[in-house]
Amino acid sequence: MANVLIQGARIFDGSKNDSWIGDLRIRDGIVQEMAPHLSPAPDESKIDAKGLWLTPGFIDFHTHYDAEIEVSPDLSESVRHGVTTVALGSCSLSLAFGEPEDLADMFSRVEAIPRKNVLEILQSKKNWDSAKEYKEHLNSLPLGPNVVSFAGHSTIRTKVMGLKRALSKTDKPSKDELTKMETLLNDALNEGYLGMSINTLVWDKMDGSRFRSLPLPSTFADWSEYRVFNKILRKRGKVFQGVPNVSTKINLLLFLWEAIPIFKKKLKTTIISLMDVKFDPNLYKLLFFIGRLTNKIFRADFRFQALPEPFDLYADGMDVVVFEEFGAGAYANHIEDEAERRKLMKDQKYRSWFRRQWTNWFLPRVFHRDFKETVIVNSPDPKLVGKSIDQVAKERKVDSVTAFLDLVAEYGNQIRWYTVMANHRLKPLQKIVAHPDVLIGFSDAGAHLRGMAHYNFPLRMLKLVYDAEKAGQPFMRTEDAVYRLTGEIGDWFGINAGYVKIGQRADLVLLDPNHLDESLAKDVEAPMPFMNGFKRWVRRNDATIKKVFINGELAVDQGSPVSDLGKTKKFGSFLPSMIGS
Repeated sequence: MANVLIQGARIFDGSKNDSWIGDLRIRDGIVQEMAPHLSPAPDESKIDAKGLWLTPGFIDFHTHYDAEIEVSPDLSESVRHGVTTVALGSCSLSLAFGEPEDLADMFSRVEAIPRKNVLEILQSKKNWDSAKEYKEHLNSLPLGPNVVSFAGHSTIRTKVMGLKRALSKTDKPSKDELTKMETLLNDALNEGYLGMSINTLVWDKMDGSRFRSLPLPSTFADWSEYRVFNKILRKRGKVFQGVPNVSTKINLLLFLWEAIPIFKKKLKTTIISLMDVKFDPNLYKLLFFIGRLTNKIFRADFRFQALPEPFDLYADGMDVVVFEEFGAGAYANHIEDEAERRKLMKDQKYRSWFRRQWTNWFLPRVFHRDFKETVIVNSPDPKLVGKSIDQVAKERKVDSVTAFLDLVAEYGNQIRWYTVMANHRLKPLQKIVAHPDVLIGFSDAGAHLRGMAHYNFPLRMLKLVYDAEKAGQPFMRTEDAVYRLTGEIGDWFGINAGYVKIGQRADLVLLDPNHLDESLAKDVEAPMPFMNGFKRWVRRNDATIKKVFINGELAVDQGSPVSDLGKTKKFGSFLPSMIGS
């Protein structure tokens, strides 16, 4: 390992302590010394960090890198933004257990990753079928970042019951099967997994041809089944991660009831997501109240997940997750063949059905469904680029729903459009990221490859805080912002990450605050060589991140991943949860 002396940086240690200007020495992969001034040793390289910030490596606790890590263990789209620890196994989906075809069907559509690629990856790579074997497998990879994982309920349920029964409304697990599931969860916790993830959102659908468009296995469980596992999580201080079913308000109350320690121990609970959504400008205030009531009055340990940036997305035609939230949209996405889907767009009965549901304000929704809030960014007809779908409708003298269906019928997935669905207002966003009942995360990195790009959310958080400070209207100390991205997350999940401390692993970021600027929002489409050149939407800010160290090794230099990241050299490792393992 290289020995390095970083000189003159503004050091944030990951706590709420004041930052300070000083030097830091890395030796044998750990932080050996920190002081206002350190004398160089003859065997170390020096880095002039004057004007730069030094922070702990950022933690992304909600990703879907489970398939990508098998073929590209560098995970460079996160590492290049200073993320040095990522969590797998979110939203009930873990690859620790199960058969490749079952896992591909569960994973691909809900996370908007081409099933063909996921299946090929799993068929060629998967040689494990237990929590221990999966942990050992991950540790055998030339990892870029460190890795932690949840045990996914959908995959545990399928492993024990078989996929067909796990997707049945009438088949419930027997007492024997519940015991086997408990054993699998306990085995995972013994290996240092963070806890269990579940999914109750029926909009998240199966891929493949066998059970296409059914909700995920986790949604077929009732709360008595979840409580069997929560009893274990409570006893061991582990985390219950969930996706609520926004189709019914009762579902959120059930998550809160599990978290509240009445006649039972606390259960660390985190769910997605707290946002300032366009369709309901007061919803975030209600969630603020719910969070405070749950934690302050009932003394629970409950956290919403939140992003510190506008929640924007791209869509290729109708191929985006927001259309899964109502029947007509889900029906169209059930059709795999694009030509057949385009034909459906011309069917008058379908168009009437789509219109009724699109305009029905009483149906549950997250998406704003306002075509005025769209921008066409790519089209076979270049004259459409830069216009909203509503503008196109006015030019064609039709309503906006008709214009949208016409465009998809004409161009299919070649009509690409953009919108912002949440976190579009500055003041509410500032209140969200400062709220005590929030964890900063929910990037979904590695998923929704064509639709979402929140890989650099830690930098967007720092920009939000730094901009307010420069404007003379601070709402949070920079030290507190760094803490929210590092130490707070490490502490809450019980992992050894998130701090700069003498004697501990050197996961560090050097960044230039002068480039916490508008470049952070600039996006590009980047080919994925390991997926036959499939292009995903990402953001790259090479001028902002100067260096990233993982385990004391230089992983990113001047914004670019080093040549051996994810290849022959191992940087990260599996980090076990230190609570109740």
